[in-house]
Amino acid sequence: MRYSIRLSYDGAGFRGWQIQPDGTTVQGALQKALSLVLGEEITVTGAGRTDTGVNAVNYIAHFEVDGQMTAEPGALTYKLNAILGKGITVHEIAPAGNEFHARFSAVSREYRYFLHLKKDPFMGRFSWYCKFPLDMEAMNLAASFLTGTHDFSCFEKKGGNNRTSVCTIHEAGWESYTPDHVRLLGYPGNEGDYLVFTVRADRFLRNMVRAIVGSLIDVGRGKCSPEWFASLIGSAVRSDAGESVPGHALFLSKVEYWHGD
Repeated sequence: MRYSIRLSYDGAGFRGWQIQPDGTTVQGALQKALSLVLGEEITVTGAGRTDTGVNAVNYIAHFEVDGQMTAEPGALTYKLNAILGKGITVHEIAPAGNEFHARFSAVSREYRYFLHLKKDPFMGRFSWYCKFPLDMEAMNLAASFLTGTHDFSCFEKKGGNNRTSVCTIHEAGWESYTPDHVRLLGYPGNEGDYLVFTVRADRFLRNMVRAIVGSLIDVGRGKCSPEWFASLIGSAVRSDAGESVPGHALFLSKVEYWHGD
């Protein structure tokens, strides 16, 4: 029988989601814990890959057991959280129809990238410190060229096994936000000190979001124009785009599924 599993993880201690020949991964840790608790070899399929250091909130995966699972989903969730390290939390396990697939049933995925423009001792874990002033209006103009269906090879790390580099981006843009320690504790902060980039698409390529953000920051710094950014799309040349930003500030924040009529 097939089950879905909803979890969140801090990517700092993992070499990404997918099992690697060496190094700890989220998929590997989860499969090991499930196999131990259920007493059979379990394979977990996730909604998609995340790179080394990248985080996820409400990530969706599925697994199958032989016959009916004897443990109640709530009890299994409790046992898994007792076994897994502090970097992973399982929120929910639920029966899923055999037609459900954590990866192929997904219709969109959303990523968010956080950065701060002033030194802040409380933001280093999940936000990137950009030491340069940024023009958010210019970055949003550049980001508007992302929407639609395009070949995004220019933002793809080589070595992937994708059949195509064509993706459809539904939404992309920057906004200012106020972190909790500024809002609740009175830490000094001004409008525009903390920015978040949100992008939602049907699929993403390897390293795609981090390369997009790095290229948009080049626009925000005034090194390149929004029109330059537009010309990147479809160029298929990775070296034409900006450098990738660090992974610790990136979150897979939402996966949406088609539920039928």
